[in-house]
Amino acid sequence: MSKISVIVPVYDEEENISPLYSEIVSRLNEFELVFVDDGSKDKSWDKIKEIALKDKRVKAIRFTRNFGQTQAIKAGIKNSTGEVIVILDSDLQNDPADIPKLMAELEKGYDLVSGWRKKRNDPFFTRVLPSKIANKIISFSTGVYLHDYGCSLKAYKREIIEKIDLYGEMHRFIPALCSYVGAKISEVEVNHRPRIKGKSKYGMIRIFKVILDLLTVKFMGNFMTKPIYFFGIFSFGLISISSLFFLITLYNKWYNHIFVKDQPLFLVAIFLSLAGLQLGLIGVIAEMLTRIYYSSEKRDYYIKEKIL
Repeated sequence: MSKISVIVPVYDEEENISPLYSEIVSRLNEFELVFVDDGSKDKSWDKIKEIALKDKRVKAIRFTRNFGQTQAIKAGIKNSTGEVIVILDSDLQNDPADIPKLMAELEKGYDLVSGWRKKRNDPFFTRVLPSKIANKIISFSTGVYLHDYGCSLKAYKREIIEKIDLYGEMHRFIPALCSYVGAKISEVEVNHRPRIKGKSKYGMIRIFKVILDLLTVKFMGNFMTKPIYFFGIFSFGLISISSLFFLITLYNKWYNHIFVKDQPLFLVAIFLSLAGLQLGLIGVIAEMLTRIYYSSEKRDYYIKEKIL
């Protein structure tokens, strides 16, 4: 198989860096390892830098501040060279021993192989249950059915992952985004280990972020290049209902002799027509922004130091 680029986003995981490096080295032969320090406040960068200076297979990137896991993944991909991209967390809960299993699945003709933590070692009510609910919602909404969207351990062919524009906190939805560009996706069971060192960076607020990001992903999948269709549907619907209410008002005026001032439906019709017009104009503006988006060079993170 072609050379593998293993990308590891890091945020305050100083105790886990060296053990993770040792495990990866013991499991893989031809590879490069890219650590991306996402603005850690502990000594994570010192550990990463020490390893990178000793092992030429290791690349190290340090952000100026915390930009988020998605940006760390994006920077890792941009600064890697392997034809296959493997991403895993730095907290040692993902098992590097599963990487060969993902690679074997890729060789069957898949473009993306996602890990499935069937037996999770996390608190049920605060981590496992919300995750199960989120997986059901995401699968139903995107049409890409996976058991575990939240598992960071995934393998991608570079030709697919580079087609995806990553920003915000979209790393959770990479399989769905890849599906939108025609990727063939598979899922395999992987080992999930309990966290021994460090603290989890996830909280209940993640549930609300997932819901909001899901709306964005759904929009991007169906209407990204033509937002006028999305807003136009609602605009046309509101104006149609408004027109119907206007006709009812006129009918009552002419045939039932009910004055307009005595018909609240007339005010509702005015409101709906204005709302419909505004949505139509928003669609036009969104079309203009889409053109600007595709013609501009975007930058959503800044690098403080590199060792390549």
